[in-house]
Amino acid sequence: MFYLLKCFIQMKILINKNDLNEALNSVSNLGFVPTMGGLHRGHISLIERSKKECNRTLVSIFVNPTQFNNTKDYNRYPRNKKKDLSILRKLKVDFVFLPSNKDIYDSKRKIKIKISKKDKILCAKYRKGHFEGVIDVMDRLTRMIKPKKIFMGEKDFQQLYLIKNYFKKRNKSKIISCKTIRDNHQLALSSRNMLLDKKGLFIARSISKNLISFKKKMSTAVNIKKKIAQKKKELNVFDNIKIEYLELRNKFDLKKTLKIKNSKVFIGYYLNDVRLIDNF
Repeated sequence: MFYLLKCFIQMKILINKNDLNEALNSVSNLGFVPTMGGLHRGHISLIERSKKECNRTLVSIFVNPTQFNNTKDYNRYPRNKKKDLSILRKLKVDFVFLPSNKDIYDSKRKIKIKISKKDKILCAKYRKGHFEGVIDVMDRLTRMIKPKKIFMGEKDFQQLYLIKNYFKKRNKSKIISCKTIRDNHQLALSSRNMLLDKKGLFIARSISKNLISFKKKMSTAVNIKKKIAQKKKELNVFDNIKIEYLELRNKFDLKKTLKIKNSKVFIGYYLNDVRLIDNF
């Protein structure tokens, strides 16, 4: 009983900016893990890395409305604060920040965030305003928290790429890229996986396995462009699948490429009405 109480006391729950400022007043070498909740082993790996590299760790839980281009998608996004806080207590996280919309968006931005034309690819092509909203909220949170390091997963690779580029000249916080965590069936862990039924999970896992195998075989493939087109057609055979993009791009600049070296296969698709992304 005493141990449980001790664990609870160690984690401070901060519900507004005043709490945040007071708690972080004398904290140095702070690690920050931004989340929208629906915590899973992918988030846990980010938190564990932060705890290893930083003196203190802060996890934020905020479902950011400005990065959703679909109200229905925003409303159904997995939320379970009680479960999330239980996970964070067991991990002995130092701080959890649970801001309101008002805390985050208490002032208007002087210069509107815009994604350049060359970056309107992959998810940015299909989710208008999404990355503008992501960059905005990340910038606001980082300015409030002032962490030394920010830990983010590579599953959302384009998001990571755009935030890194935006932060280069604007923020001192260092963004740490962390490997994608997958389940035993090679599916990238995602909060949205909770929205899939048993059949949907089976299909999503099958697609992941298929594309991992496909990427390995591409190392010796000729006519890569044709192979990718064939693979997209093949995947469309799965039930209730709508593929938005399946592309090979350079992992350093996200430009389309026909070279396997330093490349990744990117996919974005709807399974029933759940949108999933991945890269291999």
